[in-house]
Amino acid sequence: MSGSTGELPLRALVVDDSAVIRDLISVNLQLEGFEVTTAGDGIEALDIVAMVRPHVITLDVKMPRLDGFETVTRLRDDPATAHIPIVVVTGRAQAVDLSRGEQLGVEAYLTKPFEPAELVEVVTRLARSGRPAHTD
Repeated sequence: MSGSTGELPLRALVVDDSAVIRDLISVNLQLEGFEVTTAGDGIEALDIVAMVRPHVITLDVKMPRLDGFETVTRLRDDPATAHIPIVVVTGRAQAVDLSRGEQLGVEAYLTKPFEPAELVEVVTRLARSGRPAHTD
């Protein structure tokens, strides 16, 4: 990857308890030039989000220790992370889940199985949505 544009790469945090899904999302985002960090659950994500300072987060709902909805709540409650766009990527597609995601301020909700091209488009658009990752 060349740095001729002078732009730093976009950073994504991919959170899912399935290594297969983490790898699938990571590879697709890396092919688009993202720097990707992964976490296996919400606790791990919260532990590393301040270090990574991602431009966007993809997040599963059903995870051990701390589920995706509670992770969103904690991210939104922290001024340092409240601005980060979140894309929920989950098999839970019932109306109640979609509504809860919307109430928590999730920017996008994709259901598994997802189309990788759609995921990349949504994540890229949100990462560039004018909400820069804080670097201070």
